[in-house]
Amino acid sequence: MAVLANQRINAQRLWDSLGEMALIGPGVAGGCNRQTLTDADGAGRHLFARWCADAGMRMGVDTMGNMFATRAGTDPDALPVYMGSHLDTQPTGGRYDGVLGVLGALEVVRAMNDMGVQTRRPIVVTNWTNEEGARFAPAMLASGVFAGIHTQDYAYGRTDLDGKSFGEELARIGWVGDEAVGARKMHAMLELHIEQGPILEAEGKTIGVVTHGQGLWWLEITLTGRDAHTGSTPMNMRVNAGLGMARITEAVHRIAMSHQPNAVGAVGQVKVYPNSRNVIAGKVVFTVDIRSPEQGKLDLMRGEVERAAAAVAAELGLGCSIEPVGHFDPVTFDAGLVDVVRGAAERLGHAHMDIISGAGHDACWTNRVAPTVMIMCPCVGGLSHNEAEEISPEWAAAGTDVLLHACLEVAEVV
Repeated sequence: MAVLANQRINAQRLWDSLGEMALIGPGVAGGCNRQTLTDADGAGRHLFARWCADAGMRMGVDTMGNMFATRAGTDPDALPVYMGSHLDTQPTGGRYDGVLGVLGALEVVRAMNDMGVQTRRPIVVTNWTNEEGARFAPAMLASGVFAGIHTQDYAYGRTDLDGKSFGEELARIGWVGDEAVGARKMHAMLELHIEQGPILEAEGKTIGVVTHGQGLWWLEITLTGRDAHTGSTPMNMRVNAGLGMARITEAVHRIAMSHQPNAVGAVGQVKVYPNSRNVIAGKVVFTVDIRSPEQGKLDLMRGEVERAAAAVAAELGLGCSIEPVGHFDPVTFDAGLVDVVRGAAERLGHAHMDIISGAGHDACWTNRVAPTVMIMCPCVGGLSHNEAEEISPEWAAAGTDVLLHACLEVAEVV
């Protein structure tokens, strides 16, 4: 590694690649709308595949549409080192969430090509399908199938708000591969990502060494009341599902605050029926998102939210059903790989700190099947899942340089 200590990626090439990918599925305010399995997602995949081919990599695709671009190692029998994240975005997403992890990994390979560096282990750059879960819940769906958390039949049967299924849309855009999901074995998995929170920027740190990830529950709550005219129905005769949702929203906030520190909660997606200006809502379907890196708190919060929802429904005379639609336990990333990332940041002279990921990532699932670690760089104001999401070219380069040096160490330079 001493010979390579001063090597860096091509920062301008990385930044240009991020900008070119952002032109596919553009948003309306400078960000991206490249939701999974849309035509835009298909176009982004084709661009990524072309870039990988240009870098001399061989592309494989599994039956969940996960993309694996391989750079050969000198030992064909050695387990590969995987790097990557996702190219899909939120409906009003930014340019860097997930995309930095994929294109940063590609830039690592490009930089290795420039240097003429060989590694004993193969290196695989990965684009995981449907990390966001914005169109097809739950999030991290395809990496979850890869890790054995979900079945492929379950994933294929997930539907979007228009009733279109994951399996049908994957076939429609032409990205059903021929590899069995999960058949690949990993020596290690490294994921670079923007923080999606304000801590690194506030602390003046360039690199976050991710030691743990928060666990979460997504609970879909359906409240059923009675549609009625808002002007002619007396207040004491209403069965208002919207009122029930409002009270449960307040309860979720109160429950999360009661478990501080290291606990968060909010209501996210909301569907109101019949969604008319002058009709009292007869039905509301909404998701509660609760998270904590502590298993005990996470379990307590779920129970408290479910009891609070049942109590509100009983008081207001509403029907109430609760379905878990997303879950993973708190994650502890591989201690050895954490040391590798920390050491790379130190050798490169980047200010760094240990950090807990507040968001879910594909790395949370790959951690179940192989040693895994995450690297984070700051984002301006901690803002993400928003078209105003922003990072600096310097932050992108620093995170990718750490990824390069960690990958070289784990993949074993020859």
